[in-house]
Amino acid sequence: MKIIGRGEKIGAGDRFLCANGKDRAHKKPPKKDQQSEIMMKNAVLTARNLSISFTQYTNGFHTRYITPVHSLNVSIAEGEILAVIGASGSGKSLLAHAILGILPQNASVSGEIYYKDVLLTPETVRQFRGKEIAFIPQSVTYLDPLMKTQQQIRIGLPKKEAAHLQRELFKQYGLAEEAGNLYPFQLSGGMLRRILFATSVRAGIKLIIADEPTPGIHPEALESVLQQLRRFADEGIAVMLITHDIMSAVKIADYVTIFNEGENIETASASAFSGNGAALKTDYAKRLWRALPQNDFIQAV
Repeated sequence: MKIIGRGEKIGAGDRFLCANGKDRAHKKPPKKDQQSEIMMKNAVLTARNLSISFTQYTNGFHTRYITPVHSLNVSIAEGEILAVIGASGSGKSLLAHAILGILPQNASVSGEIYYKDVLLTPETVRQFRGKEIAFIPQSVTYLDPLMKTQQQIRIGLPKKEAAHLQRELFKQYGLAEEAGNLYPFQLSGGMLRRILFATSVRAGIKLIIADEPTPGIHPEALESVLQQLRRFADEGIAVMLITHDIMSAVKIADYVTIFNEGENIETASASAFSGNGAALKTDYAKRLWRALPQNDFIQAV
């Protein structure tokens, strides 16, 4: 087994440690014709043969390298929602953090990520992050508990126009003007989600990375969040929805990518997730779909 050092490229046939500690042969990168299939005509985001590794200390100063995400290929076109589905620890959030350039210092990335036709590097991603690429975080704890919501939304807005733009954002996301004078702990889960949207998604945004934006909220608020994401896409924004909730994802997504142990097992049209899943290509995707209580799971019980 070859240990991959920081910044060192992984070659075909090399072996490395995966997230589960298993020794696995590295897959050969896709051929050029396969990569061209991944590149969509109006692609806003494309990741090619993306692998993410981490340095870990074991005994004393001895280190090892684990690769929880390996050989990923994904692409999103303008006006589309790509739902990334997978269990906790499957590498979904790492993909988001790699796109945004916010991985920790002990991370090493190989492969390529393009925003439109620009290769994203630590330098180039700064040009787009927060301006054309928006991140909706997983937890409402990203909000400052000691700051009123209207003040949080005004952060980063032009000072002279901040108050006006904040009120317009409140209208856009269906928030009452009075909510601006409240602190996060005084708002419901659904309202906090909309506050997160307002702080993240503003004029000029072309790509949204939404990392688990719907956990722990009641069905009415869930439906509101999902429809807001769909509206973003209908306005021409590319949306990556990271979630473990298949049923919610297929309601609004155009395509669904299934993750398992850091690999994208299958990417299929959302319409393939229906009936008994016969339109799905891989056994893993079929079993995952059929395991839902609404599907064959009930019949098996």
